[in-house]
Amino acid sequence: MRNHTNEDGMGGAGGMDHAESMSGAEGMGGGGPAGGASAGPKSADAPPADPSKSADPSKSADPSKSAGAPAAWLSAREVLARLTDEGTFRPFPGSEPAVPAAPAAAPTGTERGSATPVSPSAPSRPAHGPPEREPTSREHSAQDPAPAQAPTSVQPLTPETGPISGTEPTPDQDVMSGRQPTPDDGPLRWDGYGAARTRATETTGERESVVCGTADFGGTRAVVISFEFRYLGGSLGRHTGDRLEAAYTRARELRLPVVSLIATGGSRMQEGMLALTQLQRIAGQSALNRAAGLPQVAVLRDPTTGGGWATLGAGADVVLALPGAQVGFAGSRVRPADADPSAYTAEGQLATGHVDAVVPPEGLRATLARWLRLLATTDEEAAPVPTAQGTGDLPESGWSAVRRTRAPTRPRADAYLDTYFDWREEISGDRCGGVDDGMRCGFGHRAGRTVAYAAQCGTATRPAGFRTAARLVRLADRLGIPVLTLVDTPGAANDAAAEQSGAGAAIADLFTAMADARTPLTSLLIGEGGSGGALALAAPGRLWATPDSYFSVIAPELATAILKRTPADVPRTADQLHLRPQDLMALGLIRGIVPAN
Repeated sequence: MRNHTNEDGMGGAGGMDHAESMSGAEGMGGGGPAGGASAGPKSADAPPADPSKSADPSKSADPSKSAGAPAAWLSAREVLARLTDEGTFRPFPGSEPAVPAAPAAAPTGTERGSATPVSPSAPSRPAHGPPEREPTSREHSAQDPAPAQAPTSVQPLTPETGPISGTEPTPDQDVMSGRQPTPDDGPLRWDGYGAARTRATETTGERESVVCGTADFGGTRAVVISFEFRYLGGSLGRHTGDRLEAAYTRARELRLPVVSLIATGGSRMQEGMLALTQLQRIAGQSALNRAAGLPQVAVLRDPTTGGGWATLGAGADVVLALPGAQVGFAGSRVRPADADPSAYTAEGQLATGHVDAVVPPEGLRATLARWLRLLATTDEEAAPVPTAQGTGDLPESGWSAVRRTRAPTRPRADAYLDTYFDWREEISGDRCGGVDDGMRCGFGHRAGRTVAYAAQCGTATRPAGFRTAARLVRLADRLGIPVLTLVDTPGAANDAAAEQSGAGAAIADLFTAMADARTPLTSLLIGEGGSGGALALAAPGRLWATPDSYFSVIAPELATAILKRTPADVPRTADQLHLRPQDLMALGLIRGIVPAN
């Protein structure tokens, strides 16, 4: 088999081989198992029709363009066609097709997967002449930009001056000297680099490894970045950075989310440190969009490794992945020989808190539409307080309140979330290596509004749960989305593993996130309020309680032991703690007791 990595110099610094990932290739219908993780019991439900929208996100999919097609070596434009609303993609200047693409080569028996590839579609309009440079952000000033004409002259980029008033270096210029090497082997004069790029353009019809523009996802407009893995392994070079910077800039100008459809092996080695430093450039642009309150969503196709994962992927607000995709900072050729291969998969990253959901190809189109609809809906009004799902009678004693709250039949977080929201999507993980199934966090649709939520599920909350909740609160605050928290835990996990994972620091971080939030917070105590582990999730000054709940500085059993009383004294201690909802109301600690549904 022809070795694309050696001959065309691809795979990127992340160590991903061009050929070895062709089976999933561009991540749509890749070589992983069918199905995938779904966030929450209602997260996969289709949102109901909304008269204010021209189309329901989940019902806007065209069956003829289903993402659940057989495994194929998809081009960047084919991925766009499968995931965006038909006819809505508008390429930015420079992202128009350069030449009609050559048919994709079929994977051989030595490559992962054996499905018949789909040839990339020919461009739908006459090809424009190859531009001498990538567009700058100044050229993206029109609301719906039309393809720009190539400039008549270009001035070089130098380390001293940087880009000169709206210019970029040409592919033929050596950015260190401004000379014109022949053939075009880049700033490092890497033998064969120019020829490899020429072959990549002939094969893909693209001038670079990313295609950028605007498109609609279920009626929600976004700036979209789609990687062309067949162009030098989707690697990141100087001109990739030009396109990405222009895309982020245009998103800020238009106040649009950014959606990145990633398939990359990492930084382009043939451009050396000039390529690697594009990661700083991308991170800087991402930070500007974050500060502007604009959401960023990433889809991890196969593969997503190296700097592409460490910037566009892991740096996004919401990270979705396709089943079986290779995901990791280290590509397959640079990992330790004894490394667990599952750690470098979408499923492995989900299990360790770095990916929010693994979405089957057939569900990705609708999932993206739902996420964008949720994240693009801001609201300055506080979330309504849910009604109680359990009993409406108040407890007679402190101990009866505790026993009733601990009953297995009492409604938990899922019952409240299912009743409160029309539909919802969940985030997962603390981005620090941990997941707590006892903390549900995400965004839901309620009567035309988006409300973020963090809900304890009645178990001892682990450090990863506190960190995930803090992540949710900060994201909602940045996007201007109100937050609802449901408090229900016997307390923070107190085992040795929890301490080693930073329980105290995680709780402190959540306290800080709640205190710093400018977006409206609403909290409801729906069960056990066990000390600081529960208080960390309670909004200061905006806490309500259900009749079948209690809040206490410490569990009655533990207080009894500390006071050196006998077990028979637990009921009396519970009464002394004044932990019933009506006690909390009398003490001014809650704003009200919500009625039963």
